[in-house]
Amino acid sequence: MSTATVMQAYRFALDPSAAQARDLERHAGAARFAFNWALAQVKANIGQRTAERSYGVDGEDLTASLGWNLPALRRAWNAAKSEIAPWWSECSKEAFNTGLDGVARSLKNWADSKSGKRAGRKVGFPRFKARRRTTPSVRFTTGVIRVETDRKHVTLPRIGAIKTHESTRKLARRLETGTARVLSATVRRDAGRWYCAFTVEVARHVSAPARPDATVGVDLGIKALAVLSTGEPVPNPRHLNRALKALRTASRTLSRRVGPDRRTGQRPSARWETARREVTRIHTRVANLRKDAIHKLTTDLATTYGTVVVEDLNVSSMLKNHKLARHIADASFGEIRRQLDYKTGWNGGQLAVADRWFPSSKTCSGCGTVKPKLGLADRIFTCDACGLVIDRDLNAALNLKQYVDLEWPGDAKQGVEPTRRPSPAWQVAVKRQPRTISVGKTGTADR
Repeated sequence: MSTATVMQAYRFALDPSAAQARDLERHAGAARFAFNWALAQVKANIGQRTAERSYGVDGEDLTASLGWNLPALRRAWNAAKSEIAPWWSECSKEAFNTGLDGVARSLKNWADSKSGKRAGRKVGFPRFKARRRTTPSVRFTTGVIRVETDRKHVTLPRIGAIKTHESTRKLARRLETGTARVLSATVRRDAGRWYCAFTVEVARHVSAPARPDATVGVDLGIKALAVLSTGEPVPNPRHLNRALKALRTASRTLSRRVGPDRRTGQRPSARWETARREVTRIHTRVANLRKDAIHKLTTDLATTYGTVVVEDLNVSSMLKNHKLARHIADASFGEIRRQLDYKTGWNGGQLAVADRWFPSSKTCSGCGTVKPKLGLADRIFTCDACGLVIDRDLNAALNLKQYVDLEWPGDAKQGVEPTRRPSPAWQVAVKRQPRTISVGKTGTADR
């Protein structure tokens, strides 16, 4: 059994004391302060140089440019911290490093996006972080970062040993056997609770799936979360729909309380804070239930089948359908594909991603005839050529399975010529754009 080194995350809920909670808040505030200070310095430097150029100043006469990378920002911070933050010694240096690193990364992403080096949606210039709209977080990379042997505490620099809400045995066992090494720890407050996420370098045993030679097509949808080519439907839990009644009631209550007002400086009332916590609790429960269902589905697929085939869905465009946007977002198609990507690699399988233009729903899985049109309301696929009558989602899942099986039979995956001809469905799709195979690779996991 082979071993692979992967980056994995272990996340634990914390139960800090009142003093420790204040220390965590102080460190998160220090990170936000350093971020805003560094961003202000960069903006002032850019504005000064732009103004000087407008007056005809150029070359060596311009104000010296302030470096955007982390070492340059750290040098500038160390030179000015005694004046701008005389309280800096109360916090770990990692708190300020967290904010400076955030500015360096944000500016690099903006510059790469502007120059075309970064693919995807355009990234805007970073903005300042407001205290009320920013999630408190701080990252520790040096110092005492330890999971205690009692499996009930974690130790962080300047904070000390913090009690955990749950057992840390999953990570403690690996640390004790020497198959894991902690690289960093990120503390973050979500929904009123503090969490600590350890980034760990783990030596994992790459196991084989239960059916290494089997291929399964997975058609993702709303009516059923997934339909497998084996004919097995995976029901859609629709966690958000189940919580909508309680969420509407809690949101209505929140709207009737006296909340904060930035224009007048009004502080929120205690009843508003209580109502806000109830809304947050409902949202958090829905998110946790959704994550649990998706983890169970993707783990089952990755540990059972050698090859899993999914579609390259354009989720951002699908969300423009306002009648289905809430249901599509609740299904989390992108998260399912992300988890399958690294879990198939961990279990010795591979993830095949069908081309976005592959007509999986419009193609007959029996004869390969492609229908010119197929509306969303048509849940039963009827082939006009061979007379096949089949569920629409099952037909799509079978086509996704054939997408790999009929093109790469046997040893064709290793470069040998196929012994069978590709299906008509594959021939139609490949004329539009070549198919791509994305093999599962090392990734970062939540579980």
